[in-house]
Amino acid sequence: MIELTGIHKAFNQGRDNEFWALRDINLTLPSEKVTVFFGPSGSGKTTLLTVLGCLARPTSGRVRLEGRDISGLPERFLTGIRRRTFGFIFQQFNLIRGLSAVENVMLPAYPLGGDWRALQDRAESLLNSLRLSHRSKARVEWLSGGEQQRVAIARALINDPAVLIADEPTANLDTALSKEFLDILETLAVQRRTILLTSHDPLVIESPVVQRLVALRDGRIVGDA
Repeated sequence: MIELTGIHKAFNQGRDNEFWALRDINLTLPSEKVTVFFGPSGSGKTTLLTVLGCLARPTSGRVRLEGRDISGLPERFLTGIRRRTFGFIFQQFNLIRGLSAVENVMLPAYPLGGDWRALQDRAESLLNSLRLSHRSKARVEWLSGGEQQRVAIARALINDPAVLIADEPTANLDTALSKEFLDILETLAVQRRTILLTSHDPLVIESPVVQRLVALRDGRIVGDA
């Protein structure tokens, strides 16, 4: 479970261009649920995901993970939490050009150590589960958009995270590929993972796999259903 209490997040605080991206966010996210955060551009969706995923610290407020207050932990501890707890799917995928699909999938697991061959086998297994085994050795820049997204999903899963975070996962996909992503999402939900998404794609928002919709505007929660 992730709990946010009184979360505010400011950028350029104290300067002329000060901007408050999040304002007094209070939110409890139970485990094993699929939640979508939606709202207009600039509503704070992506900033909220970065706070939830320990990629950014709030300016004020408390973040609790499984009952533990992690708001004030040093960065080295937050890095460990990110690696073991969260898997991230970024809007632009952020794959490393020049590396193969399987090499990209393996990258987040290197800092955890372990047997290299076992890691490669797990990466290959993930790609196979996403129907990409035939492209595992291909450089990622040679892959289609849908294939790149599946590589990004496999990479997010390589450390077997309890929480999967995706920022606008269908923003760069056509309708067919967006529906394919939602099929993958349904499979991941059956695995009892906690899944947190941002989107303003009706296909995502109206999908039956989504269990909770949280609306944001101007950095505040304005709806929760």
